[in-house]
Amino acid sequence: MTTDHTGYFEELASALRAAQVPEEQTAATVADLTAYLAETGTAPEEEFGPAAAFAAQLGAAAPAVTGPPGEAETWTWTADIYNDRRLLAVHGDQGWEVERLDALGRFVCRRTPGTALRWEYRREIVGGRREEVLGRLVPEGWEPCGEWFFYAYFKRPTAASAGPAATLDTLPARPARSWYIGGKGWALSAGWLVAVVLILVAYYSRRVDFAVAFPVLLAGTFAMTYWARRTVARSSDAAT
Repeated sequence: MTTDHTGYFEELASALRAAQVPEEQTAATVADLTAYLAETGTAPEEEFGPAAAFAAQLGAAAPAVTGPPGEAETWTWTADIYNDRRLLAVHGDQGWEVERLDALGRFVCRRTPGTALRWEYRREIVGGRREEVLGRLVPEGWEPCGEWFFYAYFKRPTAASAGPAATLDTLPARPARSWYIGGKGWALSAGWLVAVVLILVAYYSRRVDFAVAFPVLLAGTFAMTYWARRTVARSSDAAT
């Protein structure tokens, strides 16, 4: 079966332009549908029907052009490892695209009214096997969008799995919150902070000398890191 669908998509793009669909949205639609077909391995006529008829459906669903495209919205938010994937799914379905993770581990997002798509995300433990993870996910259309400690986040338009349904006609309001830390996340942070404070107080009160305090603090750091990594691994396995 041939995978060269250039003629079909050229006809589709011409029909969308004739229906006054904005050029940026036309290009994004063609790119997303091309990626979708690469994922499914089906022919465009089989999946979408004749190009002209399919363009008429897409053109009717496109928002009316009443002026220049809206400016891109930006939004930065954070979550703990118990809530991040659930919230990425919710916000991705509202058109928020994660561009990167900042130095504090926050998700830096954007979306543009009129051209926003639904996005899907996944989280992977990378550690020393980053190249192996990339080699497995990139061919499936996943794009890296940020790393934090020993795990990485990937994104792709939902069109890769849902086709045209990935396009958003209306956008929900930007969430009022930007901080999503649940009970487990607070307990983890508080427990680590209390342990550090107790060790430092014992050391500076001279009840514990450096030869004891430093190894305990170091061991606690490694234990906490190992525990967090195991938690991420278990939650990842449960989601698959």
